[in-house]
Amino acid sequence: MIITRTPFRISFFGGGTDYKPWYLENGGAVLASTINKYCYISCRKLPPFFEHRHRIVYSKIENVSFTSEIAHPSVRNIFEWMEIEDGLEIHHDGDLPARSGLGSSSSFSVGLIHAIRTLQGNISSKNYLAKAALHVEQDVIKENVGSQDQISAAYGGLNKIEFDPSGDFRVAPVIASTESINTLESHLMLFFTGLTRYSNVVAQTQIDNFKSRYSELKTMHSMVDEGLSLLSAKSFNPTSFGLLLDQAWQHKRSLSDSVSNAVVDEIYTAAKQAGAVGGKLLGAGAGGFFLLLVRPEDQNKVRSALSAFINVPFGFENDGSTVLVYQPDIL
Repeated sequence: MIITRTPFRISFFGGGTDYKPWYLENGGAVLASTINKYCYISCRKLPPFFEHRHRIVYSKIENVSFTSEIAHPSVRNIFEWMEIEDGLEIHHDGDLPARSGLGSSSSFSVGLIHAIRTLQGNISSKNYLAKAALHVEQDVIKENVGSQDQISAAYGGLNKIEFDPSGDFRVAPVIASTESINTLESHLMLFFTGLTRYSNVVAQTQIDNFKSRYSELKTMHSMVDEGLSLLSAKSFNPTSFGLLLDQAWQHKRSLSDSVSNAVVDEIYTAAKQAGAVGGKLLGAGAGGFFLLLVRPEDQNKVRSALSAFINVPFGFENDGSTVLVYQPDIL
């Protein structure tokens, strides 16, 4: 039995510039952090005593004889890409709902690849896991997804991730004092809008608009270094960081009519009226989780104003995808 734990992520600045059609021409960057909410994947070799060869357990249960019969697209494509022949049993558990803007699909891909490779007796570097998940999602499944989620899930931590026109990426941990990081963490709140969506559908509308949104995307790219400058300053000013988040959200909303909606706009308006300095919808948009920067003394007021929505306490994490249980049965 192998069990992997892979974190979800929140993204502060630069989202949108991590899509290949953009950064292969213009470069891109994001400032993002993984959080202590996780995707858990358990994986074991299935004994040959059952009518089925593979058993996949998530929100559904699949018992199948052939890989081609697996309905879950990520599991099916990863099995095919990894040329899995022996029977496997896979269980998925997540701390937060899927399709909610926290990179859960990529956390699943990274965690599953990590689990299977570990079961096979392979040690996987963070770089390998990130590139493998990118390949599966973008080249094998051909989804309209960015490139930050897979890297954050694999590496963990608060990072600046840069995307080169060459197609390569660089991960640089944020250099800031413990006090600054703790202050930022204490000012952040996460609310679930109750809306879930397929990010590749929303993302396609943004990709289609890239040429007409060149100025907005270049500005969003520049905000990564602005955010880094604020964090690395001798005296971190969370209010300035929150105002920058607000600017980033306004630019993100302009990328496509699908990014926001009436429910999302109402949440943000209510949050700001209650004291939130700034914030943004995480992920491609249209639903999922809203990240807010709120002074600690105003957080109860914001929580009360958004009482119809689930507030999820969280903290930063630095581990990335890890193996929690290693009891191998080598394939």
